[in-house]
Order: sequence, then C-alpha cells, then structure tokens
Amino acid sequence: MNVGKIIASTILAAMVGATAASAEQGVLRVGVITDMSGQYADGNGQGSVVAAQMAAEEIGGTVAGRKIEIISGDHQNKPDVATGVVRDWIDNKQIDVVAEGVNSGVALAIQNLTRERKKLFLISGAGSSDLTGKQCSPTSVQWTYDTYASSNATAKAVVKRGGDSWYFLTADYAFGHALERDASRAVIAAGGKVIGSVRHPFNTPDFSSFLLQAQAANPKILALANAGSDFSHAVAQADEFGFRNTGIQIVALQVTLTDVPALGLAHAHDLMFTDSFYWDRTPETRAFSQEFFKRRGAMPTAYQAGVNSALRHYFKAVAATNSVDPETVIAQMRKTPVNDFFAQNGKVREDGRMVHDMYLMRIKKPEESKSKWDLYEYLETVPGDEAFRPLAEGECPFVKK
Repeated sequence: MNVGKIIASTILAAMVGATAASAEQGVLRVGVITDMSGQYADGNGQGSVVAAQMAAEEIGGTVAGRKIEIISGDHQNKPDVATGVVRDWIDNKQIDVVAEGVNSGVALAIQNLTRERKKLFLISGAGSSDLTGKQCSPTSVQWTYDTYASSNATAKAVVKRGGDSWYFLTADYAFGHALERDASRAVIAAGGKVIGSVRHPFNTPDFSSFLLQAQAANPKILALANAGSDFSHAVAQADEFGFRNTGIQIVALQVTLTDVPALGLAHAHDLMFTDSFYWDRTPETRAFSQEFFKRRGAMPTAYQAGVNSALRHYFKAVAATNSVDPETVIAQMRKTPVNDFFAQNGKVREDGRMVHDMYLMRIKKPEESKSKWDLYEYLETVPGDEAFRPLAEGECPFVKK
C-alpha cells in the first residue's frame, strides 16, 4: 500500500471513530443488572427494567440533549457473571449508569468494578450495609434499604413487646451475614440477647434440620435473616413444624411483596417487619403502583420502586448539570433533597446512603385482606435518621473524619 492510501485509510478510520463518538454523545445509557431467572426474579427482575423505563418516560425520554436508552442483563446471582456483564457494558456499550444489583454478594462485586472504573452505580435490591460502610464507593448510592435499617426498627419493636431471646436462621452469603450482624446489634442494644444461630445454603428447599436446631434452642424469637424463596420456604416449613403452637414467634427481617401471595397469608400472617415502600400507603404510592401494575400485572416491590426513584433523581441531576460526568452528577444528587412518591425529604449522604423514612409493617390475616395485593398493615413510621446507621459509625474510607 502506498503512502497516499495509508493516509486516506487513517483519515477514514478517524472519521468513522469521530462519528461513532458523536452518536454516543447523543445517548444516555442505563444498564439494569438484576436477577432475571432465579429466586429474586419476581421481586426484581423484569419489573426493575419496567421501573427504569417508566423513569425514562417520566422525564420525556431525553435528558440534557441525550436520548435515554435502557439495557438489561441477568447476573444469575453469580458475582463473576455480573462483573462480566457490567465490564462489557463499560468497555463496549458506553454505559453511563448501572442500576439495581440485587443480591449483596453480586452488588459488592459490581461496586468494586464501578469504583475502579469511575461509573455510577444506583443500588436498589442489595441490602448489605457494608455497601455504604467499609466497602463504600464515591460513585455509588444505596437507595432503597439496607440490613441495618431493616433490622433496627423491627428488633426494637419486638424486644419491647417481650421478645427478648433471639435465634437466627441465616442465609449463608453476604446479605444474610450482614442482616444477622446488624439485627444482633439492635437486639442487644434494646436489652435482648442472641442465644444462637444456624446458617443455611442460599436457595435451599429443605429447612428441616435448621428448624430442628432452632426449636432445640427454645428461643422466644426465630429471626429469618434471608429473603426470596428462602424466606418463603422457611416460613411454610416452620408452620409444618408447629412453631406457632410452641410459642416461638417468627420475625421476618426482610420481606418482598411478591413473595407473600405465593406463600399465602395462612402462613405469613402477623409477621412483623420493616420496609421502605408499600404500594397502598399514600395517594402517590398508589398512583405509581397502578401505572406499574398496568405493565406488569403485579404491584411493585420496594426494590422496583427504588429503581424508579433513584433513576428519577439521577435524571434530574443530569438535567440540572447538563452533564453525565459521574462526579458532577453525584455531587448534584447529594445536594438535592429527594421528594417523590418513594421518599419525602430524603438525602444522599457522602457515604452513598440515601436516608429516608422506613415503615414498620404487619402482614395481614387472611380474613383482613380484601384483595390479592392487600397484604400489609402499616404500624408506624421510623424517621430516616433513626432507621439508618449514623454516618460516623459506618467506617466508609471516603467520608471525611
């Protein structure tokens, strides 16, 4: 090839690259990484993608001159699969923000990658409080809940009602470990005691040996530090073992709305727990939820509502700054209060925790429920600053001391 052809080829390649870059500048790409096929698929999964699409539509489909594009991936509850998907999005799809990330082990792995690559990660489905503690990131926000907030109000309320000896049935992965740790702290602080625990494999169908160990310890409270189908199987099998008749009260530390109809109120009734969102709590939650229901045929879980709320706040920050630079956008998110159907006067802290009110709930008895999704009784509001771990206690290395 002669020199002229080499120069022409170089110019053509540069022009093609410039055109591609220019096209990408007109797109804001959101990647929803979630469980599409496992035990969290109903409470997260495609519903989280729908929630993200609704957030894009609510702002008109474009922001700061960029068309919003939603893509999604199934992490299969495997950290290596999740990081492979997100790495491909970063390297080959010019992703601007990653959202959702259910499963704490998965979320911690994604957060390590997005911290390294300086990409925004808006966490909704994952609950480990380590995500805003010792493993925090300056480019992440944990939006919906965490193990500290989920366990704190519930433990205080149960101990106050006389449930002062606890035994934990704990899922053996990052989320379960964090939930047991944070709940144990809350129980002891409230004047109760932890008399034992047993850990079960993730996504196990048989809880018989674990429940027998719990019965032998004879606690007042059997605390379920798990979620999804693990939660459902544990509750149903505890009923088979006659836990309610023995005087051992079951306390759920994390409940997903979509698990309750499948489990049935005959098994789930009167379980007390703390959540960040319930579809029927206010006119605003009902309006969002009814629109979601039209698309999914189910009411939204807290995690799906959190995806929508987090992306709404993100899009508003992009619009206000006319930028998709992660540091610029997250700075705007931190200084702007969160006021929408999900949270009132919420705030994004320096450690990445979005602080908002939480709600103590009770699952209704079958005769109290008027429809399939009429499931919870609201008991009380726990102010955000009381529900979530104080900033100074989190050990986040990015927080100025």
